[in-house]
Amino acid sequence: MNKALLTVILVAASATAFAKLPPLDDEAKAKAEEAKAKTAHTAKVDAYLLCKSQDKVAAHVQKTNKAKAGKPDTTPPCADPGKFVYTPPEAPAAAPAAAASASAAVAAAPAKK
Repeated sequence: MNKALLTVILVAASATAFAKLPPLDDEAKAKAEEAKAKTAHTAKVDAYLLCKSQDKVAAHVQKTNKAKAGKPDTTPPCADPGKFVYTPPEAPAAAPAAAASASAAVAAAPAKK
């Protein structure tokens, strides 16, 4: 009896986990976009720091192993991504166009009388 009751409770609890979440509002979408941009910038900074440390190690190896080392490979310089700056995207242009067409329809309606 207890096992059956426990099974029913677990099935009911797991069914709520599959419930559909409400859609995100505009503010939440904007925050998600900013977080996405910040994560991308962090990845660029990490790649820059890795590049600098690899250059440092390569320079040390070239310095200490002059007899064994051959001609050093040329690599592109490390590109510093700079500080994180987020500029939110512009509002879609479809909204003003829809408002303009709606006002034109209102202006044309009295002409039909």
